[in-house]
Parts: sequence; structure tokens; C-alpha cells
Amino acid sequence: MLTVLRVIKGDATSPQAKGPKIIAHVCNDLGGWGKGFVLAVSKRWPEPERAYREWHRGRARNDFGLGAVQLVQVRADIWVANMVGQHGMRVGSNGPPVRYEAISTCLATVTSEAVRLGASVHMPRIGCGLAGGKWERIEPLIEQTLLAAGIATTVYDFD
Repeated sequence: MLTVLRVIKGDATSPQAKGPKIIAHVCNDLGGWGKGFVLAVSKRWPEPERAYREWHRGRARNDFGLGAVQLVQVRADIWVANMVGQHGMRVGSNGPPVRYEAISTCLATVTSEAVRLGASVHMPRIGCGLAGGKWERIEPLIEQTLLAAGIATTVYDFD
């Protein structure tokens, strides 16, 4: 049962849905948090940034790294999924920082969590901002994971 991806204008930190919600976004693997969508997240809730920084600091003893997901509850019905899908922060000789395979792994984890929580998933155009990814490569990853599992998924284009 393939669910259709909903794309609307709005703010992904203010998800338009009833029931449990997961806000998914892409982080880098360097522990940097300070540009792009994370600023909107931090403006609304301090917990995701604090949890991400602690997760990165403790990376020698935990699963922090490309493809890992950290779910941070910010309200009774809202979780933020910090998805490590970006290697570094700058475009260099290896191309843009986006790592499609890592994002795919992250989305599979978010799919499992959404099923477990009975949650819908909300996100900006993940991997396409500072990570430098192409939406035509990201959208099929969303289709193969969240949508294939029947998870209601909304992408927000911020004005």
C-alpha cells in the first residue's frame, strides 16, 4: 500500500496533523549544529540540539555516525528525528556533503519508529539544503521507506 507524499507550503517545525508526529531532518557527522533547518528546530525546542551535541560528544561509546538516528521527544505527541545523513559541511573534492545511502538507512529507522509510535512524519526537503542533495534522488528514498510502509508523510516548503 503506497501512500502519496504530501507537499505543502509551511513550517515543518509546526506539523499539520493530528496524533503522534515525527519531524525528520538531516544532520552532519561533525557535531555541527548552527545553519539551516536546525535553527528553526532550536528556536522552538532546545532538546534536539542538546541531545545531538551530547550524542556527538559520546560518539566513541554510542552509535553516532552516518546512517544513525536519534529520536528526541519534545512534546507529548512530537518527536524530532536527528538523522546523520551528511558527511562534513562543505562541498569539496568528494562532491556535496549529502550521503544518500546514509539518508536511506535513516529513513528506514524513522519508518520503524513511526510504525511503533503510530506517527505521521514531517520534514523539510531533507538533504537538499546545506547538504547539497538533489530532491529527485531523495524523494525515491522516501517512497521506498515511509510511503511503502503506509506512513503519512508531509514535506514542507518554507516560504
